[in-house]
Amino acid sequence: MIATLFTAGCGSSAEQVTRSGRVGRVVDGDTIVVEGVGTVRYIGIDTPELHHPRKPVERFAARAAQMNRDLVGGRTVRLVTDVEERDVHGRLLAYVYVGGVMVNARLVALGAAEQFPYPPNTLHRAEFARLERQAMRARRGQWGAAEGGPPWGAVSPAG
Repeated sequence: MIATLFTAGCGSSAEQVTRSGRVGRVVDGDTIVVEGVGTVRYIGIDTPELHHPRKPVERFAARAAQMNRDLVGGRTVRLVTDVEERDVHGRLLAYVYVGGVMVNARLVALGAAEQFPYPPNTLHRAEFARLERQAMRARRGQWGAAEGGPPWGAVSPAG
């Protein structure tokens, strides 16, 4: 069953739309398919590419997808939009909640995702930036030594 509710903008100029449904499939670390809703892309975060048409699978992509699956797989989620409801691919853009936990934020905190502010959908930008800094400092997930260090560069050989 899908519920639609319009709520106050919570700091954005547009009304947010809330939907809910059961996760039928986890596509990757930041994309799911929700029954009765369709494909949903998480707002404000980005995970390593698992299914890119022109790029190889990126480091940590499978782990990020599994972490997402562990959080939402088969569960009923609440989907809250920001300013824009859909992206150029027609996917619903949403903050995804399981109970009181925002999955977007949890993935950043676990080191599975990087913050990815994409205006105008930036309601939780500061929170995601804070969580990313904490994950990097704690060397969690893709930021950990076992994962080869920061995703944007090579790691110095250990002495």
